[in-house]
Amino acid sequence: EGNYHTQNLRQFLAEVEQATGGKLAVQLHTNASLLPMPQIKRAVQTGQIQMGEILLAAYGNEDPFFELDFIPFLADTWEKARALNEVTEPVLRAHLARQGITLLYLAHWPSQAFVTRTEINRAEDLRGARFRAQSTTLARLAELVGAIPVTVQQAEVPQAFSAGIVNVMITSAQTSVDTSAWDFTRYFYDVGMMYVRNAVLVNTRAFNALDEATRKALREAAAHAAARGPGLAQNSERTMTERLRAHGMLTPAPNPEFVAAMRGFGERMAQEWAQKAGPEGQAALERYRAMIR
Repeated sequence: EGNYHTQNLRQFLAEVEQATGGKLAVQLHTNASLLPMPQIKRAVQTGQIQMGEILLAAYGNEDPFFELDFIPFLADTWEKARALNEVTEPVLRAHLARQGITLLYLAHWPSQAFVTRTEINRAEDLRGARFRAQSTTLARLAELVGAIPVTVQQAEVPQAFSAGIVNVMITSAQTSVDTSAWDFTRYFYDVGMMYVRNAVLVNTRAFNALDEATRKALREAAAHAAARGPGLAQNSERTMTERLRAHGMLTPAPNPEFVAAMRGFGERMAQEWAQKAGPEGQAALERYRAMIR
């Protein structure tokens, strides 16, 4: 409940309910309590549920554009993250629309860090590690560093670390606080190599069945939620890192040699992504790189 994504969602839904005079009220189920996250997109698509929020990159095996923001160091500052969002949001809307899904808004996570039990100084320190990979992109990064990719959903992270199923993950300070990472890890290396996104979706048929005034209220509230997102994420980045320190976690500056190695892997992964995504993906990368020059 303390997660800013959840708070933003609650405000979004409250705005919709107020704007429609209570005509549209949405019941929110947090922390994958209604469906496991890997099932949410399909459930929205089929109409099993009307709305849902997903981590886009978790569905990267369906569409290369879903996983683009998980490529290390492609967009490693907030300025670059905004540029990548501007380039890819129209593409994502179009791709989802073909599946009967309307994208309401995108919301960034804070800077992503390596969270580990042991110290990391070089990429070789990850060799053989059991690496939580919540996306195909992170699974590929795990392979490149010689680690073992393991799929673990957020709600299962504490148990997975305690049982030795994983011993390293890439995540935000927010998720580290949400999962009480100080109970099972020691180091938080804020490498800042990506700003990944959640997507809030609605079934298009259900959306179109609403009257125009209600659809307008949804669109306007979604625009407000999207506008709030970066500020909420940046605030979380600061305050949640402080919370980790207060609970005894160490937050050392990453070794430059380690960062350089991750950049190299990111460049290779960007090339692989462009080949997989084809002309549309290559054009998007060119537009993005032109924006950040």
